Amino acid sequence: MSEHDPDIDHERSDGKTLWHGRFAGGPAEALMAYTVSLPFDQAMWRDDIDGSMAHVRGMARVGLLTGAERDAILTALESVATEMASGSFEFVESDEDIHTAVERRVTELAGPAGGKLHTARSRNDQVATDLRLWCKRELLEVARGIHGLQLVLLTRALDAGTTYLPGYTHLQRAQPVLLAHHLLAHGWALARDVDRLLATRTRLDVSPLGAGALAGSSLPIDPVGTAEDLGFAGVFDNSLDAVSDRDFVAEAVFDLALVGIHLSRIGEEWVLWTSGEFGFARLDDGYATGSSMLPQKKNPDIAELARGKSGRLIGNLTGLLATLKGLPLAYNRDLQEDKEPLFDSVEQVTLAVAALTGMIATATFFPEAMQAAADEETTAATDLAEYLVRAGVPFRDAHAIVGAHVRATLAGQGSLRDLVAADPSLGPEAAALVGPGVGVSMRSSRGAAGPAAMPVQVESYRAMMDRDAERLGL
Repeated sequence: MSEHDPDIDHERSDGKTLWHGRFAGGPAEALMAYTVSLPFDQAMWRDDIDGSMAHVRGMARVGLLTGAERDAILTALESVATEMASGSFEFVESDEDIHTAVERRVTELAGPAGGKLHTARSRNDQVATDLRLWCKRELLEVARGIHGLQLVLLTRALDAGTTYLPGYTHLQRAQPVLLAHHLLAHGWALARDVDRLLATRTRLDVSPLGAGALAGSSLPIDPVGTAEDLGFAGVFDNSLDAVSDRDFVAEAVFDLALVGIHLSRIGEEWVLWTSGEFGFARLDDGYATGSSMLPQKKNPDIAELARGKSGRLIGNLTGLLATLKGLPLAYNRDLQEDKEPLFDSVEQVTLAVAALTGMIATATFFPEAMQAAADEETTAATDLAEYLVRAGVPFRDAHAIVGAHVRATLAGQGSLRDLVAADPSLGPEAAALVGPGVGVSMRSSRGAAGPAAMPVQVESYRAMMDRDAERLGL
């Protein structure tokens, strides 16, 4: 019998598989339990229906379906979409994946015409098409969410005005920086994440529909037409590559892992900033949790989970790469393992971005605490060394001179300001560099952390945000 024989298709709702004709008996329960993917791949129901509709229209264009058959199947697919959207769709035991479920229900609704839905198509090119459609939509939404977080960072940066805090290296106070500069540093990192996600989305915008199981079809199908119908920018050139390629999934999961790492870095800072030891910020009650035992506690759970879930995202990436590394061409069932890490990474990053956006937007900063920490005398050390450089002293010599004064200060031999004032090579003019707010004002080079450079950075940041808003359709 042919694949689209109506008698076979009607039997599927009675527990038959899509491939039962080759086998004398039904699948073992253990096989079905181990191989079923419906619990997670049903997330692609919309994409599966869109792909099926395009496939049906394509078959009608080349004469593989009559107009009446086309309309019957399309009407059935629309009904399935309505059932899926409303939650009324009833899955049955034989639905091993979303593709089987949709085809089974279409056959029930469309009758004999439904048996032709899978003509000239394999689940191999079908799932590859579904997954690319899903990624196109979902990666765009993730990027839009990140753009929203970048906007909040910009808003808080502008609100911060001339507030400054210590900049750190090795988590040791280094030099004072504007709070605005610090917040936008995260915004620029997130901009690269948006760019990566959109670049990945561009590379995956190729239709694999029509590649079949691995070698195409002898039937007069129309891959170019179905690609245009589905809104893909391109069409596959090699059927083997089309059904086996999961580079785009690996790229997406990498992009999301790196987003997670950037969010983790933000989370780590906010854990520190909101601690009593730092006291730089306080979380809004709506974005913090309490303790079941300690009444005084206000815990930064969002920040901690952003930090903790980055390991999960990295695990998704390494697990996927390990799955892909040894697969021969073309399709192998191992590729079923591409979806759970992808879906999980998208979900976790989406949740993290939304939570951190709200947390940062509603938090309260404490400029006095930030500035008191930044005004520690030793943070002026580099400015003192550069003062000597301007006087013609080689930097290594200047570094040693100032370092000796810092050592003396830490040994209790006097304040840095007084020691500098008493040093003939430095004197009162240099000592004036050691004082509240002086250090941050000295940072004036391009992209620097001081107020003189900030307007240029803000202008550049806004221009970047405008460009990305256009790319994101916002």
